[in-house]
Amino acid sequence: MLRAIDRDLWVTEQPLRYFGLSIGTRMTVIRLASNELVVISPIQVSDELVGELNELGTVTHIIAPNLYHYLFAAEFKAAYPTATFWATAGLKAKRPELVIDRVIEGSSDSPWAGVERLFFDGFRTLGPSGPDPLDEWVFFHVASRTLILTDTAFCFDESFPWMTQLVTRVGGGYRSLSPSLLERLATTEKDRVKASAEQVLRWDFDRVIMAHGSIVEQDGKQQFKRGYEQFLGCAF
Repeated sequence: MLRAIDRDLWVTEQPLRYFGLSIGTRMTVIRLASNELVVISPIQVSDELVGELNELGTVTHIIAPNLYHYLFAAEFKAAYPTATFWATAGLKAKRPELVIDRVIEGSSDSPWAGVERLFFDGFRTLGPSGPDPLDEWVFFHVASRTLILTDTAFCFDESFPWMTQLVTRVGGGYRSLSPSLLERLATTEKDRVKASAEQVLRWDFDRVIMAHGSIVEQDGKQQFKRGYEQFLGCAF
């Protein structure tokens, strides 16, 4: 199930439908120098997945990076009870039944050596009940120069079903790294989003891994910049 992307960096995917579209979802795994594993946006647990993770190291950190990607975090925590379950702050109010060990914060050194993080402030999406904050944290794996996003941008291509291709051609995120129409409609605090995107662009990344779409292996920084120029209607 796990697919090696770079040294100490893996992903695995599972099917997912949203608003009737097949968009899939992706989990990212980072191995720290301590042999600890950081799991970002966990997917459904299986014996096969647990076995593969145990061969790589020790699952020590489980991260729900925004208010949407938490569905399988409790399952992962049950499979790895000694791991720390990290979550974005707003998840405590949204899902009070979840036992969250630590809230992700940005005021101190990274708790994951070699992995930097940033709160992508002001970004919203159009959910089933209307505009919703994402409260998303994005990550930078320094050694592999990889930016790790969840719902901050998408990049669908011909490997996805034709309906997904059609909708994303119209709504954004088809063969380009960018937010979709849902985020463009829902987000009103554009100055805050611009400031967040500018901070992301200070990182020296080339590859971009996102939760939905195909991984951008090269020129990710320029693609991210182009996607957000269009979204914000201003130049960086």
